[in-house]
Amino acid sequence: MKIRGIFRWRTAGLLLAILIIVGLPYLVTRISTRDTLRANAWVNHSTVVKSLAYQIAYVVHDSEAASYRLLAGDADEATRRRAGHAGTEVPTLLRQLRMTTRDNPDQQTLIGSLGNSVAGHLTLMNQALVRLQQNNVPGARQSLRDADDLFGIDAQITSIVQNEQNLLSARQAAASRQTSNNRLVLTITALAQLVLLAIIVIASERQIGQRQQAESREGRAVQRSRLIFQAVREPIALFDANLNSLLVNNAFSELYGGDLQQQSKPLEEIGNGAWSDSMLLQRLRDVLLRDRELWDYDTVQRTVDGLDRHVVINARRLQQQDSDELALLVTVSDVTVRALAEQKVNELNRQLEGKVSQISDINRELEAFSYSVSHDLRAPLRHVSGFVRKLEQHLGDRIDDKAGHYIEVIGSSAQRMAQLIDDLLVFSRLGRGPLRLQAVDMQSVVEEARALAESGLEGRRIVWTVAALPMVIGDANMLRTVWQNLLGNAVKYTGQCEVARIEVSVRQGPKGDYEFTVADNGAGFDMQYADKLFGVFQRLHRASEFPGNGIGLANVRRIVARHGGRVWAEGEPGKGARFHFSLPATDTAGAST
Repeated sequence: MKIRGIFRWRTAGLLLAILIIVGLPYLVTRISTRDTLRANAWVNHSTVVKSLAYQIAYVVHDSEAASYRLLAGDADEATRRRAGHAGTEVPTLLRQLRMTTRDNPDQQTLIGSLGNSVAGHLTLMNQALVRLQQNNVPGARQSLRDADDLFGIDAQITSIVQNEQNLLSARQAAASRQTSNNRLVLTITALAQLVLLAIIVIASERQIGQRQQAESREGRAVQRSRLIFQAVREPIALFDANLNSLLVNNAFSELYGGDLQQQSKPLEEIGNGAWSDSMLLQRLRDVLLRDRELWDYDTVQRTVDGLDRHVVINARRLQQQDSDELALLVTVSDVTVRALAEQKVNELNRQLEGKVSQISDINRELEAFSYSVSHDLRAPLRHVSGFVRKLEQHLGDRIDDKAGHYIEVIGSSAQRMAQLIDDLLVFSRLGRGPLRLQAVDMQSVVEEARALAESGLEGRRIVWTVAALPMVIGDANMLRTVWQNLLGNAVKYTGQCEVARIEVSVRQGPKGDYEFTVADNGAGFDMQYADKLFGVFQRLHRASEFPGNGIGLANVRRIVARHGGRVWAEGEPGKGARFHFSLPATDTAGAST
């Protein structure tokens, strides 16, 4: 669009320059010629006016001179005709003079006065001729004197001639000024022509230089394109409408062999039959005929090196730049390595699936074993507890302090073992039971767990900070267990703090999932032992400091994992701990059921 606009402006400028160079001199020359002709016409006009005026004066004076000759006795016929011809010729001359000066009011006034004088003069001359015929010579002479004295025409003739001469001088001066102006215009026009010609020459040279630069840049760009085309390691080829090779790069020649860059060759003959697949050829012809692009056509070709290669072929139709004929651009991607890698990955996936199946079977066996052991241990523990009570009743008052201590240790140990078995059964059931997915209000679940954790804690000062928590999709009972364990641990491990501070918060993770955090200012832990926190029966503090059996966080990790999330912790001894767990923000489609 920009190039088109520049071309239009250049064309308009060139036309304007031609118009100025050719049209302006023609116009000035025509105006000058017209003024010259007009000046000549005015000169002729003035000459005619003066000639008529002088002719009138001559005819009148000639008639007057002939009349005086008649008075002197020269009475021949020629003299008589001369004396009388003014009466017939002068009116005609006056009419011609009026017609010639009809566009000049001043001259018309003078000619009118001249006509009156001529009429009077002619009347007295005729009177003199009549008196002369009556032999009244003195009277005739007096009439001629009166005609000359009363109706003199010389001054009027002089005024008319002088007026016409002044008018002619003014017109000649105007014509001279116009001629000077025309010369000035011609000079300016000549300068403008020179400037325009210089501009045209400079612009033409500049345009030629720009075009040469553009052609040079285009040539370099074409050369770079060819170098890039040849340097690309992906085989590329261009074929005509009959699938004969037009242009191929080095990679194509190396893959399919032959001197394809020097001679045109049909596609079917390239690569010793590598392109003889009828289905592929038909697809390529469809690309040419119907302009349908060929995308990722997967096939196996035996190339010039005798290897079967897995390739992906793409093709599209192009319009050749130097003609209206169609061309076919074909690109080939050798994906043999990728195919082998995918085959290897598939094989490894099959092996991994077998391993996962084996591990799943082992986990199920371990859970069944754990459940069986936990269930079968209950009966012996009940017997131990029962016989301890019977032994205590049987001995009665005969129990000394040492025996009482032994009985108390046996009973408390049996009770602790029963608790461990119950917790182990809960842990086992968390891995086997199905998830009952529903919408869970985490705010209400946290408030419920908080109330349970604070029960029976008279005298403790706990400052809670609970943020606004979202709704999630999950198993309500299991998520309640998560919060009860985390908040219960926070309350337990801040037991030695004068003022316990527990904070519950949530944020949106980088993948859009919710990340919940329970932070406290309690005992904390050493981060080098953080991997033991979520193990079964793993504890980082002595039971005498903080009671518990070390299975709560293991339950938390199992529940969160089954919901598609993860659990991690941060802490520092004496400066509190931060426990985090994540849950999907929407549906738990990936959760284990």
